[in-house]
Amino acid sequence: MATEKKHIGFFEKYLTLWVALCIGAGIFIGNFAGDSVKVLSDLEVFNVNIPVAILVWLMIYPMMLQIDFSSIKDVRKSPKGLILTLVVNWLIKPFTMAFFAWIFFTKIYAAFIAPELAGEYIAGAILLGAAPCTAMVFVWSYLTDGDPNYTLVQVSVNDLIILVAFVPIVGLLLGITNIEIPYDTLVASVVIFVVVPLVAGYITNKSLIRKRGAEWFKNVFLPKLKPVSILALLLTLVLLFAFQGNTITENPLIILLVAVPLIIQTYFIFFVTWFGGRKLKLPHAICSPAAMIGASNFFELAVAVAIALFGLQSPAALVTVVGVLVEVPVMLSLVKLANKWKY
Repeated sequence: MATEKKHIGFFEKYLTLWVALCIGAGIFIGNFAGDSVKVLSDLEVFNVNIPVAILVWLMIYPMMLQIDFSSIKDVRKSPKGLILTLVVNWLIKPFTMAFFAWIFFTKIYAAFIAPELAGEYIAGAILLGAAPCTAMVFVWSYLTDGDPNYTLVQVSVNDLIILVAFVPIVGLLLGITNIEIPYDTLVASVVIFVVVPLVAGYITNKSLIRKRGAEWFKNVFLPKLKPVSILALLLTLVLLFAFQGNTITENPLIILLVAVPLIIQTYFIFFVTWFGGRKLKLPHAICSPAAMIGASNFFELAVAVAIALFGLQSPAALVTVVGVLVEVPVMLSLVKLANKWKY
C-alpha cells in the first residue's frame, strides 16, 4: 500500500517569499514614511519596544499553547535521543554559532563590515544560536516521519531549559565578544517573551482541554489562532525593515553576507546531530527530529531579545531577521536529505 505523501502548510512552505515581501514593504515604508514609523520606535518601556513586544508575544503565545509538559514523563522511553538533543542544543550549538560568526564578521568580512559593527552582527548570531526551535520543528519532524511524542518531549524540555540557560549562555558569549550586556534587559526579555507566554499557554491549554476536549483544542482552536501568529510575524518583519531600510539600501549585499555563516552553521549542526544519532544507534524516528531541532532556531525569541538589547535599527536585529529568511529553504533541503538517508 502506498504511503501518504506529506505536505508542509501553505504559509510555512512559502515563508521565505513572505519574508522577502516584508523586506521590500518595510524598506519602502522606511524610505517614504520614515518619520511616521519613528513614532512607533519611540514607544518603549525599559528599553522594550511596546508595538514589537505585543507582536512578538502574539507570535510566541500560540506556540506555547501546544506544549504539554505532562509529556516529559515519557522522557525515559528514549533517553539517549534526548541526551543527544540537549548536548547539541546547549553545549555545542551556541558556541559553534559564535565561532562561525566571529570568523566571518571579524576576519572574512573585515573589508566590508566596520569593526564597531561586527560585534553586533556576532551578537545577533549568538541570540539565534542560543535558543532551539519550539514551533517549526513540529513541521520538520512530521515531514521526516519523526516520532511526534518524542518531538513534543524535546520541545517541552528545551522550553524549560531556556528559562534557566538562555541568559547565562548569551551573557557568557556576548561577554567574550566584549559587548556590554544589560542583564536587566536580557532577563526582562526572557520573562516577557518566554515565561509569560509559557505560563499563559499552559493555563489556556489545560483549561480549554478540560472544558472542550483535546480534539476540539487541536483541530478547531489552534487552527483558528494560527493566522494571528502569522500576521504578527509579518507585521514585525515589516517594522524591522522599515528601520533597517537605509542600512540595506546603502549595503544591499549585507543580507547575503549575513546569510552565509547562518547557513553553514545550520548544515554543520544537522550533520553533527545526525551522525551522532547514527553512532548512538537511534531509530530514524528519533534521530531525525533531534537533528531538526538542533538545526533550526527559536527566531521569534532571538528577534525580540535583539530588539530589546540593541534596538530596532541594530545589526543584531537584522541578523535575527535574516535567520528567518534563510531558515525555511535550508530546513526543507535538510528534510529531503533526512528522507533520502532514511534507515
